[in-house]
Amino acid sequence: MSAIMFRAVAKRYGTTKALVDLSLDVGEGEMFGLIGPDGAGKTTAIRLMCGLLHADAGELRVLGLDPVKDHHRITERVGYLSQRFSLYGDLTIDENIAFFAEVHGVRHYHSRRDQLLSMTQLTPFRDRLADRLSGGMKQKLALACTLVHEPRLILLDEPTTGVDPISRREFWKLLSEFLAHGITILMSTPYLDEAERCSRVALLHEGRVLAMDEPARLRGLITGGMLEVIAPGRKAADILRRMPGVADAQVFGERVHVTLEDGGEAAEAKFRSALASTPLASAPVRSVTPSLEDVFIARLAGEESAHA
Repeated sequence: MSAIMFRAVAKRYGTTKALVDLSLDVGEGEMFGLIGPDGAGKTTAIRLMCGLLHADAGELRVLGLDPVKDHHRITERVGYLSQRFSLYGDLTIDENIAFFAEVHGVRHYHSRRDQLLSMTQLTPFRDRLADRLSGGMKQKLALACTLVHEPRLILLDEPTTGVDPISRREFWKLLSEFLAHGITILMSTPYLDEAERCSRVALLHEGRVLAMDEPARLRGLITGGMLEVIAPGRKAADILRRMPGVADAQVFGERVHVTLEDGGEAAEAKFRSALASTPLASAPVRSVTPSLEDVFIARLAGEESAHA
């Protein structure tokens, strides 16, 4: 049985289409990522799973239940960490976890609290007020509060936004530990590098799925060779796009990722030879593996061309 199932789910806010025919399945024990920029529909999808919103069309099941009709049972089985998870600043770490345990009707939660504090490395700070915690520590405490009732599924809505890189890495290590205990995890994030850690991801744009698969298989959608040219600015990208054998060129800061129409050494050698006769002749070039960001941009460009 799938932990989460969407079938042609649609959701509107007035005239704005937040989700358009969204279909996906998340297996039990899987870490699944909803990836996309702001406005892609990630938060709407998660709120539908929690039963906080009603779908306008389609079918949705979470742990085999209807999130709206079976809202109470969903609350017992699902943990939800929103973008603005509210901790109580005038309560200590211990008191915050105790509060959320009691909200969920969890009795004899003390051993569970101790276990979560140990896993999140918050035990030495258990008497500290939540207002006095760093951003990373607040996120770990929020995760502990989300897990105190031992949910089978946790839904995380951009949990690492605004968190420093070290805390992000520690947070991901925690998620891996919980995944090893059989918990199903669905998280949304705008960070494509985080998507690499998921078993499968769905790339969303304006409520639509651009692509969905394992990260490695998604990177394989770019069949031509890819080269990175160190040459800042859109002018450089325009020059590269006009070169023979180039399918596309996208700017990433001071670098341009060039997608060749063909792969292999011959195509790369032909590109390097042609580059020598352009204003970018001295620009360093190296072969690179396509990233999920490259895939996202390529799929988005393909969809825009199809609807042009």
